Amino acid sequence: MTSRRRVVVTGIGAVSPVGLTADTTWQALISGVSGAGQITAFDTSGFKTTIAAEATDFDPEAHFERKDARRMDRCTQFALVAANEAMAHAGLVIDPDSALAPRAGAVIGVGFGGMATFIEEVRVLDERGPSRVSPIGIPKIIANMAAGTVSIEHNLMGPVSCAVTACSASANAIGDAAEIIRRGAADVMVAGGAEAAITDFAVASFAQARALSARNDDPEGASRPFDLDRDGFVMGEGGAALVLEEREAALARGAQILAEVTGYGMSADAYHITLPRPGGMGAARAMTAALADAGIEPGDLDYINAHGTSTDANDATETAAVKVALGAAAHRVPMSSTKSMTGHLLGAAGAMEAVVAIKSIETGILAPTINLETPDPDCDLDYVPNEARQTDGVTHAMSNSFGFGGHNVALVFSRA
Repeated sequence: MTSRRRVVVTGIGAVSPVGLTADTTWQALISGVSGAGQITAFDTSGFKTTIAAEATDFDPEAHFERKDARRMDRCTQFALVAANEAMAHAGLVIDPDSALAPRAGAVIGVGFGGMATFIEEVRVLDERGPSRVSPIGIPKIIANMAAGTVSIEHNLMGPVSCAVTACSASANAIGDAAEIIRRGAADVMVAGGAEAAITDFAVASFAQARALSARNDDPEGASRPFDLDRDGFVMGEGGAALVLEEREAALARGAQILAEVTGYGMSADAYHITLPRPGGMGAARAMTAALADAGIEPGDLDYINAHGTSTDANDATETAAVKVALGAAAHRVPMSSTKSMTGHLLGAAGAMEAVVAIKSIETGILAPTINLETPDPDCDLDYVPNEARQTDGVTHAMSNSFGFGGHNVALVFSRA
């Protein structure tokens, strides 16, 4: 840690099913509010699953001119609104002619990109013919457009990229952006993720894979990580962004430092396209690598934001992984899954949960895992059940993210 550039967080932003800003999202989470409900995005007649956690209060025209909103998929809209909030929170306005512009960049992670636009345009092609397909269909669909749009809006002329690693995408985006600053290729990075995949195809496909909860008569109780009666995840949508800066530059401009990015670890299960490797060894390697990168011991952790999807395989495997990575400290370190309230934001989940980890450091409050009513004997750690917990302070917080394909990512944030 002494021989490399240090990376701090100076701004956060979020759009979620429980709030349209980082602060309103946080207040809802520590209050145990669920964002799940009946799907409004499409007709769910005949679907096994009819529930999701939609950002129902999000109005693009509250943020963009109508013509500009129509040129962006909902995924990109989420990313840009979250990035705008994070930049404003950081107090950063970058002049395109300044020396900072080529030293500023972005990495935004997505799972799918413009899925809703893709489905819509294919239907237009099938039903109305090729001459009716939108000329901006491709720019609205491609996965990197969230990062590109954020860079255009904020004059970020340095390294700009997109991470696409399923449900670990935005965690990879944050880690990769921090590494770009560490190695001296940039001084400021906007990092985060977005997802807007609550579509008929995605819901039908996940349901066919038996990944989604079918607790349709109780949407607010459907996401129940680590509970014996869990039956799958609840799909969510939204976006979250962090402003990362080189520490000395941030201090020099008088920025408020929210936390420091101290650890980044990743690994692969190399096992199965959707299932985690039994025993959690792959996930444990990512956590161990993040701890080593941060230069801390397992017992130094004060909180873990779990991946905690509410699926049978993930929750038991993540519990096992935490035991492997933390050893004797596993039963002492509290961890919770805020997916119990936001649903699973897929490619945006890692960034949203990084915001939660940072807020836990700022406030000393741990958001709960709601709906944990019947503990699973295989899930026997401290999951902060059902009610938020005030602590004496959080110095180091870890956030876990795992994705289809066997991607494992762990991030460590520390008090500045």
